[in-house]
Amino acid sequence: MALEVLNDIQKRILKNKINKGFNTTDLNKEFCLLYGEVAEAYDAWRKEKPDFGEELADIAIYLLGIAEIAKVDLGTEIVRKLDIIEHREYTVLKNGSQVKVEADDENVSRDAEEPTYSTAAVRDYFIDGPK
Repeated sequence: MALEVLNDIQKRILKNKINKGFNTTDLNKEFCLLYGEVAEAYDAWRKEKPDFGEELADIAIYLLGIAEIAKVDLGTEIVRKLDIIEHREYTVLKNGSQVKVEADDENVSRDAEEPTYSTAAVRDYFIDGPK
């Protein structure tokens, strides 16, 4: 049910973009606009503005619009990714940061005094966040 609602919202966002003559083909532009919305939400949160929720909604609208333009069922992808990250393990570094670890992961040396991390492991940490 919830996935259908999210899919309907994606379609509604794209329809609005088309009806208003907004961009529906240039994903580079959409990502730049999404970045701007994230900055606005951060500013609203930092300054305790009352429109923080509205700014978060703008982020979701741009993200769902990008998903619809790219023909990605974002609801299904979110559920799939949650299934993955809910079972993921993390290790804590000396600086307090957490990095994902898998049983056969060569990206993290658990026994070494100073663990080493691949670019992919660091990227995944920032994408998936700590558990």
